[in-house]
Amino acid sequence: MTITPDTKDWTWVLKRACPECGFNTQGFAVTAVPGMIMANAAAWRAALEGDARTRPEPGKWSPLEYGCHVRDVLRLYDQRLELMLSQDDPLYPNWDQDVTAVADRYAEQDPAEVAAGLRQAALAISGRFESVTGDQWQRPGRRSDGARFTVETFARYFIHDPVHHLYDVTGQRAVTT
Repeated sequence: MTITPDTKDWTWVLKRACPECGFNTQGFAVTAVPGMIMANAAAWRAALEGDARTRPEPGKWSPLEYGCHVRDVLRLYDQRLELMLSQDDPLYPNWDQDVTAVADRYAEQDPAEVAAGLRQAALAISGRFESVTGDQWQRPGRRSDGARFTVETFARYFIHDPVHHLYDVTGQRAVTT
């Protein structure tokens, strides 16, 4: 499995709509994130049916590989959100998504199991976001590269990832107001 590492700093999506997928991280109330997570997870179920193992072109992940990545992003961001809600200004552990894709053999996983795992991970993180109230939206956290977030900006930054990757698979641009 050949992977071209993504070295972009995607934090710019907090300031403007994504020109690729069309998603605008400022186009919704942050309290809508749990519902957005679940709607996205439901769309992944269909994306992982049929020929989910075939890469559309060399160097571009298959729907299965993207689905594995999104499942793992949901799990990782749930852990990071838990840190933000339970610790003062935590530094998130590093995660190399490309190493994970190879080590966990994304291309060889069972699409039905990935869809189920993605749904379970979506339930977990959407539930954790539903529990956020009041001043908790302003609790801080940070990445090792210096990027700083509040729970609110973290939620907006995070939700772009599964939305963007669904666009990578389906070609359907996001609709936000």
